[in-house]
Amino acid sequence: MVELRPFKGIQYNKEKVEDMDKVITQPYDKISDEMREKYYEKSEYNYCKLILPKEENRYEISAQRLNEWMQENVLQKEEEPGIYIYYQDFEVLGERYTRKGFVSAVKLHPFKEEIVLPHEETHKGPKIDRLKMLRATEKNLEAGFMLYSDEEKTTIDIFDEITKEEPLYEGTDDLGVHSKVWKIEDKEKIEKVQEVLQHEQIVIADGHHRYETAVNYRDEMREKNPDYQDNEAFNWRMTYMVPVEDPGLKILPGHRLLLQEEIKDKHIEQIEDHFEISELREGEEEEFLEENDDTTSFVLYDENRILGLRLKNRETIEKFMSEHYSEDYKNLDVVTLRDVIFEGIMDLKDLHIDEDISYERWAEDAMEKVEDDKATVAFLVNATRPEEVLNVAKNGERMPQKSTDFYPKIDSGFMMMDIQTGETL
Repeated sequence: MVELRPFKGIQYNKEKVEDMDKVITQPYDKISDEMREKYYEKSEYNYCKLILPKEENRYEISAQRLNEWMQENVLQKEEEPGIYIYYQDFEVLGERYTRKGFVSAVKLHPFKEEIVLPHEETHKGPKIDRLKMLRATEKNLEAGFMLYSDEEKTTIDIFDEITKEEPLYEGTDDLGVHSKVWKIEDKEKIEKVQEVLQHEQIVIADGHHRYETAVNYRDEMREKNPDYQDNEAFNWRMTYMVPVEDPGLKILPGHRLLLQEEIKDKHIEQIEDHFEISELREGEEEEFLEENDDTTSFVLYDENRILGLRLKNRETIEKFMSEHYSEDYKNLDVVTLRDVIFEGIMDLKDLHIDEDISYERWAEDAMEKVEDDKATVAFLVNATRPEEVLNVAKNGERMPQKSTDFYPKIDSGFMMMDIQTGETL
């Protein structure tokens, strides 16, 4: 059972910070050293100084800075709890979209309980870093990002009604994404939102490391407080929730680049056993993918050729697939590319990132890497669809690396959630 609760957001005081553009940032793991310098210059209260300080003792500095900003009333905690509607207006691939979701406290569940589900693997390093930050600040400084199903669009109807009013906060980030935040305190409306999700499973879109970190921190706090109550805030996680039915929920493709291995004529002959092959002219790559997004298709791009590949018959590639895969997993384009072409035909069974394989968000960047001899071949792919992410995760499976790139990322700085000992929801 998914449990959501309102919380008292900690937000910038508008009287102290008049321009949100100067303080909001990309998520901590998307901030380069160059970006961090620019954020530091934008404002003495830029949120980067909390989530990714440049000082060596960054965890202690973040906690110290946070306390100072609270004491100076630069940051203030709301008197009444609520859930926060969060819309992002953005442009991608020449089209404009609005992603519609909300932020609430979501009860933490280890993955084995099959209430909150992952869709990809995680690594140890980022979890250690964020656990140290949680211990130091006792705050959810950034929201997780999860998907839920709402076929009746009950939640979006509620949100669209409230968003006719002026937003509580708004700001445009350095990528041109414009975010707006509204607050719902009405108990009846909050209960309707809770009812939509209570019998669902929810799937992590972004923030797997931070979610697992939050569970680890919860367990630490329970050991320290054996008489804990479920309503204590450390049992919950500030989370951005988006329905998979939302037209503004965009996933970008993760184009695959082989850095050493070349496509040989014998490989093309074997690929032709399973795929219809079309010779393409330069500039037709993305058009081919768009026209063939109803089935598994790729564009193969190297220094000798540009080929469009369209799967002929899924039955002919069954021999490459594990019998343990669900049908949803088998139908993923990235699984077909990995299992059939990379592992089955090219015999590439253990590809290491940045050594054997890399990934690019934009097709032109992938092709440019080949032209500049930074890669031997690019395989351009169509994006994974949100419903595929939901279905595969509900089957208990995890997608290949870089299968999803949810765009845009959630801006950091619009709110945080207090999880210190004694804080309740």
